[in-house]
Amino acid sequence: MSRKTEWPKEAKVLAKELHEKLSLNDKNWHSLKGNHERRSAEMLTSAMLQLLQGGDYADVEELLNQAKKWLSGELKDPGCPTRK
Repeated sequence: MSRKTEWPKEAKVLAKELHEKLSLNDKNWHSLKGNHERRSAEMLTSAMLQLLQGGDYADVEELLNQAKKWLSGELKDPGCPTRK
């Protein structure tokens, strides 16, 4: 299905910048991996970016569900992938 939603010109750029600021990376992953609010915000900005870029609704909904689960404590830090 093709959507013709019009967004303000700078919306995608701002959403991408916000997502990059809130996303966990190599430098902050260990200190923020268990922060439920931060992980939820990361998922919310990802969902917003997907929506602005015309992403699949199912993907947007899944990201929103993950954000809710982080906030409610249903999702937890899976641990360091390099440690066994």
